Amino acid sequence: MPASFATFQRLKDKGLAALREGDHVAARPYLIQAAECMIEIAEANTDPSQRAEQEAYAKELLDLARDCDRRAAAGGRGGGAALRPRGERARGGGGGDEEPGANPDDWIVREKPTVRFDDIAGLDDVKAEIKLKMLHPFNHPELAARYGIDVGGGVLLWGPPGTGKTMFAKAIACELDATMFVISPAQLMSKWVGEAEQNVRKLFDAAKQEAKSIIFMDEVEALVPRRSGQQSTVMQRVVPQILQEIEGFDRKAGRALLFLGATNEPWSLDPAMMRPGRLDAKIYVPLPDAPARLRLFEIYLGKRPLADDIDLPALVELTAGYSGADIKAICERSARRPFLESIEGGQPRNIRQADLLAVLAETPRSVTGKELERFEKWRIENQ
Repeated sequence: MPASFATFQRLKDKGLAALREGDHVAARPYLIQAAECMIEIAEANTDPSQRAEQEAYAKELLDLARDCDRRAAAGGRGGGAALRPRGERARGGGGGDEEPGANPDDWIVREKPTVRFDDIAGLDDVKAEIKLKMLHPFNHPELAARYGIDVGGGVLLWGPPGTGKTMFAKAIACELDATMFVISPAQLMSKWVGEAEQNVRKLFDAAKQEAKSIIFMDEVEALVPRRSGQQSTVMQRVVPQILQEIEGFDRKAGRALLFLGATNEPWSLDPAMMRPGRLDAKIYVPLPDAPARLRLFEIYLGKRPLADDIDLPALVELTAGYSGADIKAICERSARRPFLESIEGGQPRNIRQADLLAVLAETPRSVTGKELERFEKWRIENQ
């Protein structure tokens, strides 16, 4: 074992302990020093595959350190969302029985979202499908039991980028009044043998402690990619562990758990994830239709000063094929035009139709026709 590994482990543990306490100012230097130690370990490693994994782990620690900067700037000592300790899962005060790997306290940010379905523009068909497959069985467990409808399970939200899949996940958690576990690959993955699988198991065990819980994994294809051609031995172990946990839901238990994955690349997922008992429901979240685009313009322009010549129906027609994220950006950039004029000495004015049209002319659709064809092909083959 390299001499610097013990130092790395000590620094990493101190950084994660500070994160657990919400002290991002104290966590940052430990995480940076731990990353530097890992870089030294990687440089001394003669195995190219292990060296690449160790360098990636160092990058993840540096990303956590940068996040500490943002959180500390946003809210002082704690900043950002709090890492809430679990009383029923006390830490082992130095005993030797505690398993290696992460404690859920270290990397699970649990939040109670406030966004509801009414806050999401349009897409009524998608909302109806989500309610049928997810909300109704949770909210009416007696009727679900009578008709043999399972409570909880696995669901995949898929579609082009910028269509609101993450917002749908938050709305589901809010409508259910469920604890939401938002997980990223960096929080689960570990480069040490056996640790990543334990992290996955601990995640699901922690979620099952709640009366209602949702595990949300954005970019789920990064966690459960196609195993053919995967060189990482870590992924070769983690994918089966995730599949086993999803398939092992006790869906008729009093504590219901929903696994919710989101992806812009459903074809990159391991095919085993699509089998019955895993991701049973696959819900396509498309680009916004005309009513949804109208609602998006109303939301993103509603609190801004508008000139009398604003023509929302014309803008809706011109933005066919644009994503919700595209429309949000168009509105924000249109507001910058009179803002910049004002700070440069001009008379403050309202946003005009000409501002929106000028920005629209400079903003291409983020999703191409070729990409939409690929989504449609996957839908036909897999729905």
